[in-house]
Formats: sequence, C-alpha cells, structure tokens
Amino acid sequence: MQKIKYLLVYLLPVSAYISFTSKGILTFTPLFLFFVLVPFLELFLKPDTHNFSKEVADAEKNKSFYSIILYLTLPVQLFFLLFFFKVIQEPNLTNTEYFGRLYSMGLMCGVIGINVGHELGHRANRTEQLIGELLLLTSLNTHFLPYHNEGHHRNVATPKDAATAKKNEWVFTFWIRSHFGSYREAWQIENKRMAKKGLSKLSLHNKMVVYSLANILLLTGIYLYFGLSVLIAFVLASIIGILLLETVNYIEHYGLLRTLKENGKYERVKHVHSWNSDHVLGKLLLFNLSRHSDHHYKGSKKYQILESLPQSPQMPTGYPGMVVLALLPPLWFWYMNRQLKQFQNN
Repeated sequence: MQKIKYLLVYLLPVSAYISFTSKGILTFTPLFLFFVLVPFLELFLKPDTHNFSKEVADAEKNKSFYSIILYLTLPVQLFFLLFFFKVIQEPNLTNTEYFGRLYSMGLMCGVIGINVGHELGHRANRTEQLIGELLLLTSLNTHFLPYHNEGHHRNVATPKDAATAKKNEWVFTFWIRSHFGSYREAWQIENKRMAKKGLSKLSLHNKMVVYSLANILLLTGIYLYFGLSVLIAFVLASIIGILLLETVNYIEHYGLLRTLKENGKYERVKHVHSWNSDHVLGKLLLFNLSRHSDHHYKGSKKYQILESLPQSPQMPTGYPGMVVLALLPPLWFWYMNRQLKQFQNN
C-alpha cells in the first residue's frame, strides 16, 4: 500500500475523462472532486504523521515504482491535452460545458503539468529533468524551474522571494506579484549564469531562451493545426493551472519570515518556514508536496521519503481545502494570522 497509494493522483485524469465525455454539470467533476469532496473527507480523516525509519527510507528512495508513476504522467498529460483540443471545439457546447472542461484541463495543468514537473525538476538525472520540462511546457510555465530551484529555494521566507506571501497580502494580488516576479528573476538567474560562462544572454545555452522558443513553437503549432479558438482555450487552461500553482505558493509560506542576522544575511531555512499538512488525501494527490518544510530542507529529497516534522507549522486541513480558504481572504486572515503568532512576532 505504501507504493500504490500514490496512484490516487490518477483519479484526476479519470475525472477529467468524465468531464470531457459528459454534458452539463458533470463537466465540473474534477473541480468537485478536488475542492469539494476531498476537503469534506479530510474533515473526518485523521492526519498521517508516519515517517519511514532511516533503513526503510534508504531502501524506498531508489525504488523505481515511485518514479515510474511520475514518468507515466507525461503520456497521460499529452493524451488529455489532445483530447481537450478536440472536445473544447465540439458544436453547441453550453457555457457550463465549456468552462467545466476548461477548468478540468486547468487542474490537469496545475496538478500534473506543474506539480509533477516540479518534482522531476529537482532530480539530478537529465532525462528526468527533461520529462519535468515537457510537463511544465504543457502548462506554459517552463520558467518555473530556473526560478524555483535557484531563486525560491535560496530566498524563501524573505522579502527577496516573489513566491513568499506577505502577512495580510491578498492571494489575488499575490498571483500577479509571484508569477511575473518569478518570470523576471528566472531571466536574471539565467543571464547571470551565461555571464559567468562568457556566453551571450541569447545563447541557446540559456534555458530561458530555449524555453521561450519552445513556448512559441507550441503556441504556433496549436494555432496552425487546431485554430484560434483552441489556442485561446489552451492558454486559459494554462492560466488556471498557473493560478493553482500560485495559490499553493501562497499557502505554503504565508507570513513566515526568516530572521535577518547582524551580518546582513538571513538565517538558514528551517522547518518552521513552511506551512505543512499531513492530511492523507491532499498529501497523496500532490505527491507529498504538503510536507513542504522537509522539501525545503533538502530540495533533492524524493517525494516518497519526505518526513513529517513536529516543529513545522501545521494547517487545519489539506492543501486542497486551504486553497479554497485562501480564495476567501477575510476568513483566511482571521484564521491564519492567529496561527502566525506562534511562529512570528509581527
């Protein structure tokens, strides 16, 4: 069970299939599953704080089954993307059916395209990184890897980090600051890397140049082969996936700040600088992303061996439920600002 439980993420493509082949309100099946049913069930399911022993973790971290689950998401994502291109242009779609399928593909972009792309983007193996890059390309969010790995992990929980939400910052303004701030910093990171190597900023060794060309080719190909209406639908679905990512960024570090030392440097990242959740369904559906403190402690640590740590700030429910709460700012501030008092003095 400790292995096959991660197959739960494939409930998303199953529910997306229902969306793409149904009419009416059933086209919102993935949205209902992830943001209504899962948060409701997690009100009753006990959080799982179990960690592997060191011996078991050493054995589990190299088992290929865990990685194969991730690799298989690429053909699944590509299949559903092509499927989406077909069903979104069916004649006589109602507004309900159009937006239901749009949100379903958006969830695929966010949960599979970006989240799995994030996990594989931390791997040292170039093939795994490439799979991650292709998944991120399906969500038009390829700049995520340079910024996340070299920027966010270095500056998290400081004012320097675009993806760290400030106390009392609304999620809707955070979306803009985080996305465009991280895009700008991704270019800065790659440009500095090129300068150190004595290469032009426009060199094909610059990841952002390659990613930009890949995005242009993808968008152009969709337009030429499927037409403008499909291109618009794909861009909208990608935006939904990106906004889901940014909302998760918002809840992961909201209000948590590292101490600035007398030497002008920030204290090292600790387990108190990320919000965590051990609620079972949200944890599995996002490949243990909600054990976020341990991920920041060692970014290359594979998802299956991430640990629950008692000193980490804990959320009252899983990430899906917290995403819903974040979209209701007055309730979010009322609850989270009280929790912040335990970890911050501001």
